Parts: sequence; C-alpha cells; structure tokens
Amino acid sequence: MAARWLARAGAGTALALLLLFNLVFTEHFVSLQTLNVNLAQVTTIVIVGVGMTLVIATGGIDLSVGAVMAIAGTLAPLLFGKVPGLGGIALAIVLPLAVAWACGYFNGWLVTRFGIQPIVATLVLFTAGRGIAQVITNGNLQTFTNPSFAWLGTGKLVGIPVQVWLMLIVVGSAAWVLARTVFGRYVVATGSSHRAAYLTGIPAARIKRHVYALCSLLAGLAGLITVAVNSSSDANLNGLGMELDAIAAVAVGGTLLSGGYASVTGTLLGALLIQLLRYTLLAHGVPDAAGLMVEAGIIVLAVWLQKRT
Repeated sequence: MAARWLARAGAGTALALLLLFNLVFTEHFVSLQTLNVNLAQVTTIVIVGVGMTLVIATGGIDLSVGAVMAIAGTLAPLLFGKVPGLGGIALAIVLPLAVAWACGYFNGWLVTRFGIQPIVATLVLFTAGRGIAQVITNGNLQTFTNPSFAWLGTGKLVGIPVQVWLMLIVVGSAAWVLARTVFGRYVVATGSSHRAAYLTGIPAARIKRHVYALCSLLAGLAGLITVAVNSSSDANLNGLGMELDAIAAVAVGGTLLSGGYASVTGTLLGALLIQLLRYTLLAHGVPDAAGLMVEAGIIVLAVWLQKRT
C-alpha cells in the first residue's frame, strides 16, 4: 500500500518538498524571472509528455517525438516566409501540425497493421525524421523576424505566457478525455489487455492509431513553440532528447510503463519535479553531469515503485 501511494503521489510530495527547500535555501528563488525561466523550460516537455502518457497507457512508446518536433519546426518558417500576412501564419501552424499528425498515424499504422513492436516502429521516424528536417533546410539554421508567429512562444495573456496557457489547455483537455469520455476508457482498456479489449468490441487497433497521431500532433505543437521562442529553427537541435525527457516525466508522474493506467496530471508534476531539480542543482553549484545522475536515480526509483504496486 505504501509503495502504491508513493508511485501515485510521490511526484507531488517530492515537488512540494523541493519547493520548500528552495524557498529556504536558494537565493532569488521567489522572483518572476525564476518562474518564467522554469516554465519556459518545462512547457514543451509537459505538452509532449501528455501525448506520451496516452501512448504508454495503451502499452506502447514513441521514440519519434523529437524528430517530429524538428519536422514541424522546420516547415513553419518556410511557410510564413512564402505566404504574407495572417494567412501565412495560419498556414505555418496548421500544415506542420497536420504533417505531425500524419507522422504519428504512420507510427500507429506500423504498430497495428504489421504488429511491429512500438519501440521499433517509432525508431523509423526517430532515425529518418530528423534527417528529413535537415534535408529540407540543408542542415542550416533558419532565422526569422516575425512577431506574429513569435507570439506563440513569447506572447502573454493576462500576464501569463501563451505557451503556459497552451500547456494548461493540453493537460486539462487530456485529463478530461481520460476521465470522462468513452475514448479515454478505451485507451486504458487497450493498455490493460489488447486482446481482451478487442474481444469486448473495443476497436483497439484504431484507438492505438489515434493515440500515436495525437502524440505526434502535440510534439508538432511543441516544435512550433520552440521555434517561436527562439525566432529560429534548427533541425539539428529542435526536440533533441525530448523523447527521453517526456518518458522520464511520465514515469516519475506515476503512469504505468506497462500500460493500463494513465495520469496526465502526474506527468505534469513529474515534469515540474525534474525541471525544478535541475534548477536547484545548478543554483547550488552542482555540475550538470552530477545532476543527470541524480535525475537517472529518480527515474529508476519511479520504475521500481511501479513494480511494487
């Protein structure tokens, strides 16, 4: 029982303790600048992590999210650079998201049509996707000045960054879908047992395809936010390592890596915990390499607790 509680509520408890530590021992922690820095770092991880949560809930995994971010981020500047006005901005948002959705549907198709293991199926785009993005730009950094598009990553509504609003909308929507809709129940049932779900009339294969598509759609959104924040698109760096950050947030947040259970609020807490831990270690002079080892230890602990539940 204690292990089960820790697996579900551990991230929130650890986050609260870490916040308390920083309030007492970290200089200048209570400042708008510190808040903005940490939120800017964690927003895209949470958005991608929500999609990863849905995939993992069905018993899968998606290694291609970083590459999809690169593809979406590469397409956007090309589009609003060619089409003037707000029409170009709209096209630069809608088309990359559509391409991202198609990438995810392709992943789901490989998994359900050919029975390929998800880690292998998504490895295809993990490898080829970033190469596609690099070919589109010839491996060059794309810089631009477009305040309308940059607003997606740097703008504010009621004093809160737009990207934070997007993160909250994604988390809230996903939590509602999982808790209140038939689709959400089907996602969890598919992860509990694909065969049992199929025998009870649940379209398990279709659910998986839609979940992979949603995961890539959210990765595409994260890619657009990253490009908007930086006012540049780098196919070599956009989304690099994001698949690991997202999986770590999901694991620390308490979602079962074996499928059959999902908590997007847990993923939010897991991402916040990892980001605040990184900030805390850097603020107290701990080398980044040591910080990575501490983060790895937390992930191992989260997985061990899952095994105990």
